[in-house]
Amino acid sequence: MSLRALLIGDIVGEPGRRIVAKRLKEVREKLDIAFCIANAENASGGSGLTVANAKEILTSGVDVITMGDHIWKRKELIPYIETEPRILRPYNYSPLSAGAGMGVYSLPSGCKIAVLNLVGRVFMRVADCPFRAADEALRHICIHTANIFVDMHAEATAEKIALGWYLDGRVTAVLGSHTHVQTADERLLHKGTAFICDVGMTGPYESVLGRKVEKVLEATLTQMPVPFDVAKGDVRLCGAIVTFDEQTGRAEKIERLMLREDESL
Repeated sequence: MSLRALLIGDIVGEPGRRIVAKRLKEVREKLDIAFCIANAENASGGSGLTVANAKEILTSGVDVITMGDHIWKRKELIPYIETEPRILRPYNYSPLSAGAGMGVYSLPSGCKIAVLNLVGRVFMRVADCPFRAADEALRHICIHTANIFVDMHAEATAEKIALGWYLDGRVTAVLGSHTHVQTADERLLHKGTAFICDVGMTGPYESVLGRKVEKVLEATLTQMPVPFDVAKGDVRLCGAIVTFDEQTGRAEKIERLMLREDESL
């Protein structure tokens, strides 16, 4: 049987949370989405995630929240993720870090879906090798399910593409996040893994990566410290939908999704 999963790209601030709350349940119903993952490392004020906002996103219809390099920006999240398995930090952070970097989740039908959160190393902060970390994680995950979704939160496209090929045939999908710009390279790799470099940003597009244009330009032109306030205009929900065989974990199709706040689905 074929199922559909949706990975929503970086939710940015209140506008991003608002469109998720407003449109996600409709998207899930009309597009027959069985499982939804959302990267929410920028969901609170544009950087990090508060406990209240995490609960809001989960209530809005997201099944699992993945994070990235801003995972520790809100200290209140640290004890919370120790008890909330639906929020993942990068698996290739120290094993002594709070929380978990992977999880296996059950649908009402009994189907199990695994999610693995990784962070890149190129142009990013120090982390363990995501390739070796993926090998280690899969040894644990494969016991439970073949339906495996990887959020590769990374800056460099080459690093994401390399991971896609490295995991081809071993996971259902490798879906990139972090750059806030949806790429047009979605495809099925040779052995049945769906791939896209970046699923895009869920938030205000009248902006520079979700931040007010004038603030970013001021900082760019003056080289002075300027607060990058979250923008407000042209809010969109962005992501990628993967159709997959729940028995084999093999991807059958990948499609990009970009929906404006008041646009008909």
